[in-house]
Amino acid sequence: MIIGVPKEIKNNESRVSAIPGVVHELVLDGHTVYVEKGAGLASGISDAEYEEAGAVLLEKAEDVWNKSDLIYKVKEPVPSEYKYFRKGLIIYTYLHLAADPELTKEMVDKGTIGIAFETVKVGRGLPLLRPMSEIAGRMAVQEGTRFLSKVQGGKGILLQGVPGVQPGHVVIIGAGVAGTAAATAAVGLGARVTMIDVNLDALTELSHIFGGKIETLYSNKFNIASAIKTADLVVSTVLIPGAKAPKLVTKEMVKDMPDGGVIVDVAIDQGGTTEYTEGRPTSHDNPIFVEEGVLHYSVANIPGAVAQTSTYALCNATAKYVKVIAKLGVKEAVAKFPELVPGVNVANGKVTFKAVADDLGYEYTPVEAAL
Repeated sequence: MIIGVPKEIKNNESRVSAIPGVVHELVLDGHTVYVEKGAGLASGISDAEYEEAGAVLLEKAEDVWNKSDLIYKVKEPVPSEYKYFRKGLIIYTYLHLAADPELTKEMVDKGTIGIAFETVKVGRGLPLLRPMSEIAGRMAVQEGTRFLSKVQGGKGILLQGVPGVQPGHVVIIGAGVAGTAAATAAVGLGARVTMIDVNLDALTELSHIFGGKIETLYSNKFNIASAIKTADLVVSTVLIPGAKAPKLVTKEMVKDMPDGGVIVDVAIDQGGTTEYTEGRPTSHDNPIFVEEGVLHYSVANIPGAVAQTSTYALCNATAKYVKVIAKLGVKEAVAKFPELVPGVNVANGKVTFKAVADDLGYEYTPVEAAL
């Protein structure tokens, strides 16, 4: 199979999908790998390293797209890339289709096969999403801390506090991978941390892990609203795999937050979990907007800011399946590796992930039928 690695062009997206070691393995397996020149530079990977690994460097993105059977990316295609879609082309990347009806329509109309990192599922886990969730959770606290400073428009709070002054209050909604990573970062800083989730088993486990360093609350509107009233930083991480994120933080709740507080919406890729961030993704160039005196951070590719860490962490997770798909083709790969079945979101003009079909009004077609 011919595999293409284009340069990411989303705003400040510095990651690249394939590291040289994986390119080398694909070449040894008999595949051709095209890499767009400069694709890895922002992640600290030179063109020469790709050539040494056996890749063929191409000058133009259009050549990478048009000559490849499988496009191996990091982020969902942007509108300027839609012209490259064609029937049978496999796109293996983060897609977040439920939050992007335009991209979904283009992929359906052109008959491309879209395999989404974020919905590949092993048991209850999402192994291709996990490493980026861990990074995004940690960075949510890092970025939230930055914007709490007065010079950034925040209330002027040091989350750690100092002797004689209480630390800042961090409220984390969602006790999954991103939420746990955020709690780890916030507890490490010495902040007061409140974790909110509907999963009592997860809250119990985190209570044991962090001991008396966190407070836990069962997730309902009353508890979320009460916690937010005293929050300096809110990190919302709740995710329903492949579906639009639930809107858990209402405008009325935000009104009750003190001015200068910060909300970081980690789930913005799936549409956002607050009423103010819904449909308002920001970028690393302009990461925040202000509503009700509160700073809202809704950058859609948070891990892209730490590309050298993120690229290697992501490729470590996704490489297994790009090798499988390239060797077997999609139909045989999903038959042999059933965790890939939920990863296939669109195929041959059909929507094959039920949550996407339900959210966007498409007829759902099982993967096996579409392939």
